[in-house]
Amino acid sequence: MTHTRSRARILYLIGLWIVLFAFSSYTILSLIRLYTGSSTGQNLSSQDWAGYVVTSDFTRPSPLVTAVSGSWIIPEVTSTPQDTFSAIWVGIGGLFDGTLIQAGTEQDSVRGQTIYSAWYELLPGDSTRISKVKVSPGDLMIVAISLRNSTSNQWLIEVRDITAGQSFSSSFFYRSSLLSADWIVERPKVDSTTSTLAYFNVISFTASNVAVDGSNGGIGDFPFARITMYNRANQPLVNVLPLSQKSTFSVVYAVISQGVFRVQPQLYVPELGTPHRGFQRFRYLRALAFSRA
Repeated sequence: MTHTRSRARILYLIGLWIVLFAFSSYTILSLIRLYTGSSTGQNLSSQDWAGYVVTSDFTRPSPLVTAVSGSWIIPEVTSTPQDTFSAIWVGIGGLFDGTLIQAGTEQDSVRGQTIYSAWYELLPGDSTRISKVKVSPGDLMIVAISLRNSTSNQWLIEVRDITAGQSFSSSFFYRSSLLSADWIVERPKVDSTTSTLAYFNVISFTASNVAVDGSNGGIGDFPFARITMYNRANQPLVNVLPLSQKSTFSVVYAVISQGVFRVQPQLYVPELGTPHRGFQRFRYLRALAFSRA
């Protein structure tokens, strides 16, 4: 009888320990997800995109993305003898197909002079410079794109420079795939060749929100993927940091010569699709396709 009770007590204690361990593990994971905003998303790599993308489902995406917004401070890029380029933008589409409606800012160094501008683009059309919004390094930008009428495919693009007190708002008719939302730092095409990324130190996206199937939330509230930009030698050009509070992240310039930020992606985004000419002779923004490695 004593032996039976002892055995039962041991089994009870083992069971209690398992329950407590499982509960504590769940609690820790919940706290981690609360802080970071979500469980771990997928990892992608690209030769020209870096940032985050959201979709309804990465295996079978549905046309459910109807709005995207984001905010960032325009970085000061370094003037260099070699021409360098960078674009920061939010958009809808471009991940699974050739449609892409996007707006943002560009920070370049051309012939030793730094150039900053705001723009929007509806592929396959050319990008348009927003002349009424004259941006400068240190300006706080807010960009929003939303579908206003699904029957007529009417969209609203809003670009605001909070620091300068300037804004742009205009409606467009555009047939989008509605398959993805994008928060991207890009090195655009230059004369059909992938350009050298301008040095910007760090770019931080905040208030990165999206509407998917009628639900509004941050990146971490929906299926998402993090994209790291690599060169042809498979060296990372940037480090895309994990999400914080679901809608905030930073893109940090990588120092290749010091061998830092070597992140091994799980998926690879090849260079596919046809580049499109932008508002400057050296600017090409294009749709991005992806496939599993």
